[in-house]
Amino acid sequence: MRILLLGEYSNVHWTLAEGLRALGHQVTVVSDGDDWKNYPRDVNLRRGKGPASAINYLFRVLRLLPTWRGYDVVQLINPLFLELKAEHQYYIYRFIKRYNQKVFLAAYGMDYYWVHAGLDGHTFRYSDFNIGKQFRQSPDIEQWKSEWLHGEKGKLNRYIAQTCDGIIAGLYEYDASYRPFFPDKLTYIPFPINRSLIYPAQLKDDGQIRFFIGIQKKRNAYKGTDIMLRALERMTAQYPHCKICKAESIPFPEYQNMMNHCEVLLDQLYSYTPAMNALLAMAKGIVVVGGGEPENYQIIKEERLRPIINVHPDEEHVYQQLVMLAETPDLIKLKAAESIEYIKKHHDHIHVAQQYIDFWKSK
Repeated sequence: MRILLLGEYSNVHWTLAEGLRALGHQVTVVSDGDDWKNYPRDVNLRRGKGPASAINYLFRVLRLLPTWRGYDVVQLINPLFLELKAEHQYYIYRFIKRYNQKVFLAAYGMDYYWVHAGLDGHTFRYSDFNIGKQFRQSPDIEQWKSEWLHGEKGKLNRYIAQTCDGIIAGLYEYDASYRPFFPDKLTYIPFPINRSLIYPAQLKDDGQIRFFIGIQKKRNAYKGTDIMLRALERMTAQYPHCKICKAESIPFPEYQNMMNHCEVLLDQLYSYTPAMNALLAMAKGIVVVGGGEPENYQIIKEERLRPIINVHPDEEHVYQQLVMLAETPDLIKLKAAESIEYIKKHHDHIHVAQQYIDFWKSK
């Protein structure tokens, strides 16, 4: 099959492409590298800065557009699959839909259905938008509500979801968001991890436990990193053998190198499930403190392995889980081994790629 993957989130499309190529398919990945993370891609579509950047970017897209035809499958990373205003992407989408066999939408991140589910007060016990019946308040959340629920982004999302050939959810949360609306055209497929490119964490046998936390300044409160960091600082102040390794908005290779020397990763407080960053760490044998709710294991039908240290969006609960790790280093070794087994069983990139092929062919 000839496959075009448009856009990138956390290296999902590039890793999927590696699995698809291993199965003998021809794949082209077009993306901006997910901004500063600078992930690999076949065609670089990064938008510049300055007043003229939007016009230059649009011209580049229009020049590339004739090459985005004749594919068996085109997959969009998000309803906003280009760095253009939503109202400008209808033409691009319609062109892609007309001149290719099938078009699929990836439910991997922020969109209308995810915002809607987070704000309905019952889909999730907690999320990026709610904790129980209480809704989180921030300028960012108000902007997302305006853009996705009432603005052009939401209209574009609903249009693509209704007219595309199928929708693939990469996490339980996204499956739960789309399931009430599109039960017949939606599937869940785990994110892919290329284990052949991953080496075990390079840990020192010095009695210390290093806790790695990544800080994205623009998304700190949104992802709950602020709460996790406070809990971590409280714990390490009491346990001198525990150290904090903090990375702030650095390129992916440097970020990965720092992670490689840590025993524990803190990631995404408001998530039910581990996303790409956590899955990468688990593949290295790094224990993840983050989203590991029962729904995560149910959707992949995992009855035995429980490698993730699940935390609730509460500083005291995070603190207690960190204290448990500080006081029981043998538990870290057990969870590290379970993490590697878990990734091998559920997230192998070739196995995941075959699931995509099977779904694409079924639609």
